[in-house]
Amino acid sequence: MLNKFFVENHIKNALQEDIGFGDITTDYLTNEKDSLSCELNTRVDGIFCGKNVFEAVFKILSDEIDIKFYFNDGDRIKKGDKIADIKGPARFILMGERTALNYVQRMSAIATETNKYQSAIGNYPAKIADTRKTTPGFRAFEKYSVKMGGGALHRFNLSDCAMIKDNHIKFAGSLTNAVNKLKVNLSHAHKIEVECDTIEQVREALACGADIIMLDNMSVEMMRDCVKLINKKAVVEASGNVNLSTVQEIAATGVDIISSSAIVAKAGTLDLGLDCK
Repeated sequence: MLNKFFVENHIKNALQEDIGFGDITTDYLTNEKDSLSCELNTRVDGIFCGKNVFEAVFKILSDEIDIKFYFNDGDRIKKGDKIADIKGPARFILMGERTALNYVQRMSAIATETNKYQSAIGNYPAKIADTRKTTPGFRAFEKYSVKMGGGALHRFNLSDCAMIKDNHIKFAGSLTNAVNKLKVNLSHAHKIEVECDTIEQVREALACGADIIMLDNMSVEMMRDCVKLINKKAVVEASGNVNLSTVQEIAATGVDIISSSAIVAKAGTLDLGLDCK
């Protein structure tokens, strides 16, 4: 999911933003011969994510930095675990520390939060999925982290899938008009999803041949009725009022996907630190 050229370009921009015209602290405290040994440690339990990104930050700064990892993306980490050893030129380790941590802390937090939701679903087959409520410029990393946390991925951008929302329906005049117009113009490779907040809209979406039907902000009882009505004729997605205390009850209705912005937007950062020996 994270191509090397994309990751490296993103990191170079991040380093340029952080380093600016030079690290005036490190530049005057170190020389080219100074070396440093550090550990990447976790202060909390969670799911680790961002191994290759973390390493790429330092490798871009210096090929002489050596990193040995003890965990892979998607692995569960416990408070006090040593995730990696880092050795190499002191100047570049100190210069890249913050940028590397910014990536791995954010990615690990999203993977951790996603895993909490997927675990809360229990034995039901529903998958927790992300939304387009992501950080501008950081979406690919966030979606990768959702995947590493055990979640499913929604569309990456507006060109992936046609998703008809309430404002689209109002503009088109009706749900049926919107679906029919899209069917005429879309590639055979694109699916159509319709956001529905009433059972009448679900019936209309079914009649139009929508591929995916989102049950938006419905009660659990309404969702259960809609799942029975749809009866496997379309993929069923639930959205709205999703949190750790409600996600299992929603999954029990029989929906296929439960989408929530919370697994990314409210994840924060995981408390990882680079500790020098």
